[in-house]
Amino acid sequence: MGSEGPKAVTIHVTGFKKFQGVSENPTETIVNNLMSFVQRKGLLPAGVTLGSCTVLETAGNGALSVLYNVLESGISGIDTKNEQVIWLHLGVNSGAEEFALEQQAVNEATFCCPDELGWQPQQLPIVAEDGETSRKRETTCSIEAILKFLKNKGYDVTISNDAGRFVCNYVYYHSLRFAEQKGLKSLFVHVPLFSRINEETQMQFLASLMEALFQPANIK
Repeated sequence: MGSEGPKAVTIHVTGFKKFQGVSENPTETIVNNLMSFVQRKGLLPAGVTLGSCTVLETAGNGALSVLYNVLESGISGIDTKNEQVIWLHLGVNSGAEEFALEQQAVNEATFCCPDELGWQPQQLPIVAEDGETSRKRETTCSIEAILKFLKNKGYDVTISNDAGRFVCNYVYYHSLRFAEQKGLKSLFVHVPLFSRINEETQMQFLASLMEALFQPANIK
């Protein structure tokens, strides 16, 4: 007999604190307010749960233990055979005027400036046992379908194949690797500053994105 219906989906969202050049990170505001926003407006479809909202230090190696605590706690007590877990990571691109769905992360840490804990690697593999810095990991989310869904909602959004080499890429690479090991899904999205797209629109975008992640192509 087949399944009685689609899997339930639990989505865990992370953002970042400030970093050099960005004194107020919009993803910190979004993540801090997201739970109350979707509950107040009743925006999530039945079957979707916003499991956690966490703001991470904008740091790589020095914050790695914190990142993995966040990842592990998100699946504690979850039956992944009957429930899909998705990690949704948010970062800011201060020069962007649209949202960007990141297709992949690269096994390279080359930080353009020191992170918030003072680390500035150059051409180092993020995970040494994965081999060369050219190694890539791609999201298993149906990114083209997500793009279409969001565009139909009226959002300015694109697909990106380069998450940079700073902390966003660093976190995404670890998350994609973790997701693959656990049979889960991970997606990173870059958002603009609030001066480009206002806070209310960005909050609505996140609610629509979580709805997109519940579409049949993403909950297999």
